[in-house]
Amino acid sequence: MFNAILIEKNEKNLSVTNKQIKESQLPEGDVTVDIAYSTLNYKDALAITGKGPVVRSYPMIPGIDFAGTVSQSDNDLFKAGDHVLLNGWGVGEAHWGGLSQKARVNADWLIKLPENFNSFQAMVIGTAGYTAMLCVQALVDHGISPESGEILVTGAAGGVGSVAVSILAAKGFTVIASTGRTEETEYLRQLGASEIIERSALSEAGKPLQKERWAGVVDTVGSHTLANACASTRYGGMVTACGLAQGMDFPATVAPFILRGVTLSGIDSVYCQRKKREKAWEALTRDLDTAHLELISQEVSLSEVIDISARMLDGKVRGRIVVDVNR
Repeated sequence: MFNAILIEKNEKNLSVTNKQIKESQLPEGDVTVDIAYSTLNYKDALAITGKGPVVRSYPMIPGIDFAGTVSQSDNDLFKAGDHVLLNGWGVGEAHWGGLSQKARVNADWLIKLPENFNSFQAMVIGTAGYTAMLCVQALVDHGISPESGEILVTGAAGGVGSVAVSILAAKGFTVIASTGRTEETEYLRQLGASEIIERSALSEAGKPLQKERWAGVVDTVGSHTLANACASTRYGGMVTACGLAQGMDFPATVAPFILRGVTLSGIDSVYCQRKKREKAWEALTRDLDTAHLELISQEVSLSEVIDISARMLDGKVRGRIVVDVNR
């Protein structure tokens, strides 16, 4: 038996409980992992509260991340005792995920834990940090350098935003952090932000083409915020889009793209292939200031996850929530 958060649904009700499950109930897969740490992400909070169409089959163990130790493997890629991590691949949505003491998954979804990180640190980073690194790599690959100009990070006090600010600042970029939580100003400055702007400056409908400011953007918000970020990006700049905290809509025009040559790059971390994942994680070992991990993270127990999910959707959670699944 093992403990897990289980989401169940019948015709009328959604129930979410922290309960014991038999190991024989684990889904198909060729690698079984004893999980040390998981995380609580925005997507997990949507699944647990039932406020978003995240879960595709029931019953479901949520949790799009986990790190732990292989206990059994039928695949040559891994052996018992290997330290591994997983981000995405539909776990917590279509396949039982990481808010659990055990998981059984396909070997292709796992990568070995980078030697410079332990399981806790890997989950402070998690899908959010790995997504942030994919955004930064896209900007750099586009030719954007610290000399190119300011980089805007929206939703900066959240998981992706916090790590993006830290990485970009460590690489020498001038980072402008947008947040609706002005009380987090000192926190964002500690991560390396040069300036903090209130999200209301970007979150309302704006002109289709605005004064050029940003050399690059990491956007976690979508909707009007993304449209305004594109409209104020400098000629030849890039906007990376990886989130929808404000909304899935994109009320914009083609003006920034055809008049200023702005590139809008969608960042997918869920089904990103192994080589690209490993490259991103290897870059994290170099470019992320590990001294910031304690600042970014809050550790909670598995029993606290359900209550914290609602607070996360209300925008009351800062940085990364790391879940010790064994307490």
